[in-house]
Amino acid sequence: MRRQIIFEAARLMYSRQETEYYRAKMKAARKVCQGWVKPADLPSNREIRDEIQRFACTFEGESRTENLLAMRLQALRYLRLFKSFHPKIIGSTLTGHIRQGSDIDIHVFSHSCEAVTAQLDEEGTPYHVEHKTVKKHGEERVFTHIHVQDTYPVELTLYPTEKSSYGFKCSITGKRIERATLPEFEQLLERDYPGIDLDQRLAEVEQSVDRFQIYRMLLLPLAGVKQSKKYHPEGDALYHSLQVYDMACDELPYDEEFQLAALLHDVGKAIDSQNHVEAGLQALEGFITDRTAWLIEHHMEAHAIRSGTIGARARRRLMANENYEDLLLLEECDYNGREQGVEVPDVDDALESIRELSRMCS
Repeated sequence: MRRQIIFEAARLMYSRQETEYYRAKMKAARKVCQGWVKPADLPSNREIRDEIQRFACTFEGESRTENLLAMRLQALRYLRLFKSFHPKIIGSTLTGHIRQGSDIDIHVFSHSCEAVTAQLDEEGTPYHVEHKTVKKHGEERVFTHIHVQDTYPVELTLYPTEKSSYGFKCSITGKRIERATLPEFEQLLERDYPGIDLDQRLAEVEQSVDRFQIYRMLLLPLAGVKQSKKYHPEGDALYHSLQVYDMACDELPYDEEFQLAALLHDVGKAIDSQNHVEAGLQALEGFITDRTAWLIEHHMEAHAIRSGTIGARARRRLMANENYEDLLLLEECDYNGREQGVEVPDVDDALESIRELSRMCS
């Protein structure tokens, strides 16, 4: 029975249905035992973590090893970026216990959150700051977390400068948390990857373009694109695009290409309002798949299908494509995404959801 609880708790955490060990164990125990279980009888966090790693090895295979190196190189970049704040890396990127959805956890030490975020502002990297209140032993403490959106998500936890040598305890083992300074992390990488040229590999990482940054750069100007009230009573082009994306997620929740087509179909309106489809495709060239590009390219013709104004030959040409039904579905989302006052996700949340979907399906 204990083994079943371990398996079920690990499954809940691996699938991201639960993020905290205690909640996952309690939910698993109630399911397995069909009733209440004493917390003292639950398996340890370490047992759950080890089972999660077995899940990762089973389902992710060699890609897990490749992702670990990519995450470690990105972590190295941030350790160097925040060198003046005495950064220390902790968590799965350091220990190697990564899985799908893992992030990079770094402690930074400063009395000024603004000083840390200024580095991100200078880089043009999107982030958001969270102040989380935690009550422990009758005492409330506020922790500041800076969530950075990059190829792999980064969580910076801010502590006062004088805490840089403090020994934090691990919630899994109860022992002093494993962490590494920049020099220690560089030594670990050189030991785990003999012959690696860290400077060269890091230069390659910095030169590679994050496609999600491109999407964000093209989407944000849509907030200033006002549209015809006759066809778009909802307001600006960004609000419309986010409505269409939200509907696309409901229709095809695991289809990254379709969701991107919905989110990005009008980005050209901020570039060339007279020929927005071609302008958008030119801007997105090399950053979207052929299927996503085809859906965007023909979304205006799909409106003509609805109105009955398309020619027979053009319609047959579209129908011959394997993505024709998806094009009609995109048009339906586009047509219906014109409501006033409906709630939509913001750009960064939408992009992060698609990024997470991409990681999950890669």
